[in-house]
Amino acid sequence: MFIGREQELKKLNRMYGSDKLEVAIIYGRRRVGKTTLINEFCKGKKTIFFVAQENSAGQNLEALSNAITEMLSGQETVGQDATGQNVIGQNATDSIASGRQDVTAQSAMGYNVAGLMYRSFADAMTGIAQAAKKERLIWVIDEYPYLAQAEKGISSLLQNFLDHQFKETRLFLILCGSSMSFMEHQVLGYQSPLYGRRTAQFKILPFDYLDTGRWFPDYSCEDKALMYGITGGIPLYLEQFSPKLTVGENLLENVFQRNAMLYEEPSNLIKQELREPSTYNAVITAIAAGKTKLSEIATTVGLESGLCAKYISNLMTLGIVDRETPITAPTGKKTYYRICDQFFRFWYSFVPRNISAIQSGRIERSYAAAIESRLPDYMEAVFEQMCRDYILYYDTELPFALGNIGQWWGGNPKTHSQAQIDIVVTSAEDDSCVIGSCKYRNAPVDTDELELMEEYAEAMGHFGQKYYYLFSKSGFTDALITRAKEEKGKVRLITLGDMYQVLS
Repeated sequence: MFIGREQELKKLNRMYGSDKLEVAIIYGRRRVGKTTLINEFCKGKKTIFFVAQENSAGQNLEALSNAITEMLSGQETVGQDATGQNVIGQNATDSIASGRQDVTAQSAMGYNVAGLMYRSFADAMTGIAQAAKKERLIWVIDEYPYLAQAEKGISSLLQNFLDHQFKETRLFLILCGSSMSFMEHQVLGYQSPLYGRRTAQFKILPFDYLDTGRWFPDYSCEDKALMYGITGGIPLYLEQFSPKLTVGENLLENVFQRNAMLYEEPSNLIKQELREPSTYNAVITAIAAGKTKLSEIATTVGLESGLCAKYISNLMTLGIVDRETPITAPTGKKTYYRICDQFFRFWYSFVPRNISAIQSGRIERSYAAAIESRLPDYMEAVFEQMCRDYILYYDTELPFALGNIGQWWGGNPKTHSQAQIDIVVTSAEDDSCVIGSCKYRNAPVDTDELELMEEYAEAMGHFGQKYYYLFSKSGFTDALITRAKEEKGKVRLITLGDMYQVLS
């Protein structure tokens, strides 16, 4: 089942329709569905699909040769060198011309092509260039960072071919990778040999709350929201959860079992991506425990602030952690850090504190008290992200062209206390803004919340015309509904059900 990614597929297909050389860079964290997207795009199209591996350059060349010879038909000369090694394309011509042992030239179509081998990546690219002159051809290099690690000069070689042999072909090259830092710096970065050669780049993000909900069509809106808060919209995680089971049954089956695939997922990902996994684990644990300032995190972990900032920066590159600043002060001392990967946040919130019950197989007995009862508090921050996504992607009634979206916090001179606004949306046209409140509670929101937002908006200042959005899981009181009708156009009330109404 393929869900979502409509915009990415449209863009890729428009590029494919150009029938000229295209270079697409596709990257994103592991498990986010990059390869699934590429497979969907390549359906019915002539494709060389090469998955690089953490092997030697020779082993990767052999894998690429196999991928090419499985696709090419009726265009390649086949021969053998003096050692009996099969070679194709220019290699066969070379071996024949040099007097090496050869066989009768023949088409690769209809023959067993296993073992055919290009002698170099340059030879392989030459063969691809010849084929792509005659017809539209997609060449996918999945996990490109592995190939670049094995063959140090591959990016420079690709640059040379893109500038010369590939230039007048109909090749569609896709470079895909999960190493975020490598793809952003060594492929897209200014210092990369490939800089300026791409015709499009796609940073593949997890599904938002709405696309996540499509995996569970029969769930209630609340349970769909929970599944987003648990999986973070990561496709591989969503595939583990059955829509036929309840949320609790899914969690007990797929997370809170010591042999479950997702039980050790965060630690496995950290080990794959980062050195010193124990230190990174300590940093994430500190943030999950409520240490949100750099100084607090550094003290808790036992690091100097400068060194701790480097660890946090690497976690930000992976999309596990991000930082927030008040929307009216994008730089300054008010920065705080949060776990933005929902699954990491869920795992660090619930697994470590229940590790003994999980290891002993007793978690089912304590699930209701230890996990289920804590989910509403956990979902508060998740709901804020959902509300942001609703405004960013689905709100058709925003009163102005969207400029920026974020949070605000600061002092309230009226009460001499700290004030915080969940969502602030600025206008790209003037000094208007939307003030948003997000309440994931089991009671309807009353007029006091609107009055509080008005007070906080006054403390924030900076803006002229203000509009108020109140989001609520459980609806609103009659008094607030009446107030919203009286101030129609200025006050909007949006329920969890409204946010999922886009699906229907």
